[in-house]
Amino acid sequence: MTQASLTTAVTADQLEADPPDESAINKTLNRWIAPIEAISAALMVAIVLMLFSGVAMRYLFHHPIGWIDEAVSHAFIWVAMLGAVLAMHRNEHLRLTMFVDRMPPRMRGLVHAFAIVAIAAFLVGLIGPAIEHVESEWVMTSPALEIPGGVRVAAIATGLILMLVIVAVYSLKTVTKSNLVIAIAGVSAFVSVCLWLAPQFAQLGLLNILIFLTGLVALCLVAGVPIAFCFGCGVMAFLAFSTNVPLVVMVGRIDEGMASIVLVSVPIFVLLGCVLDATGMGKAIVDLLASLIGHVKAGMSYVLLGSLFIVSGISGSKVSDMATVAPALFPEMKRRGNKRPEMVALLATGAAMADTVPPSIVLIVLGSVAGVSIAGLFESGFVVAMVLLLALLVLARWKARKEETGSVKRPSMKVIGRLALIAAPALVLPFLIRSAVGGGVATATEVSTIAVLYAMLIGQVLYGGIGWKRLYAMLVETAALSGAILLILGTAAAMAWAITQSGVVQELSQFLTTLPGGWITFMGVTILVFLVLGCLLEGLPAVLLLAPIMFPIAKKLGIHEIHYSMVIVCAMNIGLMMPPIGVGFYVACRIGDAKPDEVMVAIWPYIAALLVGVVVIALFPWFSTFML
Repeated sequence: MTQASLTTAVTADQLEADPPDESAINKTLNRWIAPIEAISAALMVAIVLMLFSGVAMRYLFHHPIGWIDEAVSHAFIWVAMLGAVLAMHRNEHLRLTMFVDRMPPRMRGLVHAFAIVAIAAFLVGLIGPAIEHVESEWVMTSPALEIPGGVRVAAIATGLILMLVIVAVYSLKTVTKSNLVIAIAGVSAFVSVCLWLAPQFAQLGLLNILIFLTGLVALCLVAGVPIAFCFGCGVMAFLAFSTNVPLVVMVGRIDEGMASIVLVSVPIFVLLGCVLDATGMGKAIVDLLASLIGHVKAGMSYVLLGSLFIVSGISGSKVSDMATVAPALFPEMKRRGNKRPEMVALLATGAAMADTVPPSIVLIVLGSVAGVSIAGLFESGFVVAMVLLLALLVLARWKARKEETGSVKRPSMKVIGRLALIAAPALVLPFLIRSAVGGGVATATEVSTIAVLYAMLIGQVLYGGIGWKRLYAMLVETAALSGAILLILGTAAAMAWAITQSGVVQELSQFLTTLPGGWITFMGVTILVFLVLGCLLEGLPAVLLLAPIMFPIAKKLGIHEIHYSMVIVCAMNIGLMMPPIGVGFYVACRIGDAKPDEVMVAIWPYIAALLVGVVVIALFPWFSTFML
């Protein structure tokens, strides 16, 4: 299961109106996508093996290899950009579709055309600067491998060109000629007007933030433009029409946003989630918990929450967690009289609760962007998740106060022992990850490779294994999903830089640090802001946009960076699951096969419980820092 479920592909009525045209160029496109998939899969394997070799040589043989980080960095940027190409081909780039889905069919088709043209305009505008960036980097060589820097950053230009080809082909397949002409004319008119008004924009100062980095980005979001391209269009327009900054600087910021070695763990933990799903290791944990506490009052709710807590400590992905737990538990919960809306509401809020359990992709990205210790975030994340877990457990027990449990018998010790034996290798993984990072054996990036290889070995020996075709498909799936995530990181980093350079951060800092109530009021504002951003955006973009802005303010007010990180992540995760806008809410409904309107009624008590937990975490720093 991937985060492709967070996106909506071309709508069904559009496909019916414009059936795919299997032209020669389209068949050619499908043929050259296969080599891109193969290269991406090979690079993923190379990254995992190189990182694992680095850990083994350093920790076991005390002979570190100096060139590994460099080689991984080169391979990683190519995986990111080729993955973004694959995500474009598979229509898996994250986007907000709530508004587009509510439009009449004719308007929906026109808006879809505008979204396609906006993506193409961004790609066309950035290809030239990306090539210029390659030329400027080519004169520099890497210290260990002595490879020209242009070899690495050529991935950005290559990815942009390939995505433009795919967009052009898919525009012919999914957009009528009349809508395409109108969209091209509209976007061209917008660009022309902005160029004409550029001298006036240059005089507006901070108002350009509202016009381009807020207004234009919001307009693109409503139109269903993928989030990465929403940020990209906003930054490009801001720089091109209101400043004299060349667009090659934007390419450099995108490169910098995607280049951190810490972010290499993102695709590897995504791969780990795929391995758990394929081998059934996650289901083994769920079955064990059900045998231990499933017979008590509210027992299956406890099992669901406990499973999410444990499985999240392995996969690092909310979507993977929900997709593992729901199919294993929902049939039995339904048999015991649980209503589907309540089950899905608990699934969604449970996933939000568990997202601070390491290895959390959001924590890894936050640590990279804000310069916070990832080992410290991992240590704190367990405790913070337990506070939220307790809030949900109390509510679940109260809701089950009238539940009858007499007909449910506890399994025999023989059955429990057998299930414990099956689940034991899987249960080792969370402790392996936490101890390796906390003990300094490996970084968060390196421990992800150890976890993947361990899971694949145990899965092969004890859980039926993974066939070569399935493994290849998982590697391609990982590259595509990672590309979609990492392109968001790159464009969001460029947007955060643009906002910072505008000077608005200093004014915002002045305002927030003088609010009455000091750090407590600032924490309240933080919770509110990230609840809203969590609703509108998937978690990573929200973190990337505001973390560089908010952390310096928190530091001025004397708030511990780990404490502040926990509040941000928790508030953002709750916002992600809040109806009627939260993207994660609709993912949970889709996974749980429930109607959003029904779940919307059931989820609010659970959201309230999580909010109580976040307020406790915000007011009492001890929960976030006592493990440090």
